[in-house]
Amino acid sequence: MTSVSWFADLRITDRPTVGGKGASLGELTHAGIEVPPGFVVTTHAFELFLKALEQSAPVRAAVEALDASNLDAVTALSRTLRARVEQEPLPQPVERAILDAHYQLTGGDLAITVAVRSSATTEDAEDASFAGLQDTFLWVLDAQDTVARVRECWGSLYSVESMTYRRKHGLPEDGVAMAVVVQTMVDARTAGVMFTRSPTTGDKSVITIEGAWGLGSAVVSGEVTPDRWVVGKITGEISVRDISDKHIRQVPAPGGGIVDEDLPADLRHAPALSDDELQALRAVGRRIEKHYGRPQDIEWAVDKEGKLLLLQSRPETVWSAREAAPVVKTEADPLKHVMTIFGGRK
Repeated sequence: MTSVSWFADLRITDRPTVGGKGASLGELTHAGIEVPPGFVVTTHAFELFLKALEQSAPVRAAVEALDASNLDAVTALSRTLRARVEQEPLPQPVERAILDAHYQLTGGDLAITVAVRSSATTEDAEDASFAGLQDTFLWVLDAQDTVARVRECWGSLYSVESMTYRRKHGLPEDGVAMAVVVQTMVDARTAGVMFTRSPTTGDKSVITIEGAWGLGSAVVSGEVTPDRWVVGKITGEISVRDISDKHIRQVPAPGGGIVDEDLPADLRHAPALSDDELQALRAVGRRIEKHYGRPQDIEWAVDKEGKLLLLQSRPETVWSAREAAPVVKTEADPLKHVMTIFGGRK
């Protein structure tokens, strides 16, 4: 097993070793979808690090012993574990693998920045979405900073929210691991999300696209109300154009990371996507849905040159879960269904 795997070598079946994001990005790359290039720090690297960490004090057993309703205890353990993860020396082979891969990705060009994104093995599964419970870092400047952000992603597996979620759902800690995606950063002119079925009605005949100026983090976090379009999946007809007042955009900060920037007045009410770009998104959304064989929730970006890039695709879960739920409560005696249906008749 290796500490680093490249997108080109990965498929969706590799989720156990590279997590939901990593496996999805590998699958999209394999399918010929334009994705910013990158690699994944695998769960093998995480396991090597955790093994070294547990030589001094338990980690997984301490989490499993938590009472999810005891917020003080969860908070205290979270603080302790995150500090340990961020301070413990990395196994030398793991650190070397990350540094070498970063150099291979960037060619040592300091102008090329990366995004460092958590990719937990439990997120983006078909029956649940754990998105947002772990950390993402944008506009990471160099190799050493990348190593530090990988640590912080690992540490976010022990955030209050993440640990509480796992305890409430009874997930065994032995099955929980963290991979980390490292990919070249897109200096986005416009970015957002796309749903290949309506998130509000469940309609499978339309694609809903939401986007705003700048990096997509402002849309995902809810800091900006994005423009919204509803497009016929087959016809391409744009039936809804909901253009919002977009007061800010998120842009790269000079020292790394991102910063909010006030939008010029002429852009606040201007649509963040052209009709041609909407049709390009519709086409790639249909292609991805066909590839996976089910509706998708997709993150995308358009760079300053107008190139469309896909940043993530995960199964749509809200409407799929509703459809999977039984219409009538299961009864031990099947005749009770008949009695229920006809019980009101005389």
